Amino acid sequence: MVTEISAVAERIAQECAFLDEVAREVEGVVVGQRALLDGMLIGLLADGHVLVEGVPGLAKSLAVQSFATALGGTFRRLQFTPDLLPSDVVGTQVYNPKSGEWSVREGPVFANFVLADEVNRAPAKVQSALLEAMQERQVTLSGETHALPAPFLVLATQNPLEQEGTYVLPEAQIDRFMLKVVVDYPSKEDEDRIILRMATNAEKPQASVVASPEKVLAARALLDSIYVDDLARGYVVDLVFATRKPADYGIGELAPLILYGASPRASIALTQAARAHALLHGQAFVTPNDIKSVAMNVLRHRIITTYEAEAEAVTADQIVQKVLDSVAVP
Repeated sequence: MVTEISAVAERIAQECAFLDEVAREVEGVVVGQRALLDGMLIGLLADGHVLVEGVPGLAKSLAVQSFATALGGTFRRLQFTPDLLPSDVVGTQVYNPKSGEWSVREGPVFANFVLADEVNRAPAKVQSALLEAMQERQVTLSGETHALPAPFLVLATQNPLEQEGTYVLPEAQIDRFMLKVVVDYPSKEDEDRIILRMATNAEKPQASVVASPEKVLAARALLDSIYVDDLARGYVVDLVFATRKPADYGIGELAPLILYGASPRASIALTQAARAHALLHGQAFVTPNDIKSVAMNVLRHRIITTYEAEAEAVTADQIVQKVLDSVAVP
């Protein structure tokens, strides 16, 4: 077992070195926001989509665009607005009267990296157009199925619900995001660096291509080699079950605050995200720290709170933190 883990660690060092270059390119454009960058890297390796939430002006879109540029492949940006149609996202079939034939006009979703900018500014019918693409990595147009390119990653940004002109995303779509990363204001030091870098008429820094889809797929292939032992799997299950039956874990006070706990998809996402976190740190096995490091981003959007929680101003983040503080670490 030790020999196998050492061999996996060597492969990680060789085949994932490009991720450090990607991180440097993004940080050369976006000041701070390391948590956002780590979330995007974990989503990339674990083949999971990432939802990024924050108020306008925090460089969410710039970070996603720089990330996609550094990785190579095809990139499309789709600005979500209230008048957007499903065909604007996935495409449609077009009839040519001269030839009498139908052809497929692919939408912006046919790309390796899709930036769904301000995703919660479009109504539910547009959100539903993304469901098949995000889950099955395919699009059905007039009964014909079209595969999306690999890798395929949706990086969506959204404004907080308190902002005007926003819609609540359907639970089915939210659950298809592996991670939800909340972006906060930068520190005073980072704000000063932002001014020095961006408050100028000179050409702004831009990311360069330092990777390729082939490198991404090769790195993803290593994910199943990251060892998860029985104790680590048990910890994942305990965290998820604590959101469903908190009384069984000594936190019964959370029961009236949780309408629905995390689904089995959360257990899968938590395991894969923990593997990706371990891989990013050059480890060939998952530790409880890897699980705790990604748990907030994996679980916060999968817990639906009750009206009582809203009345008491208790957020899903606070519930997840209580679960992390209460469930025994193996």
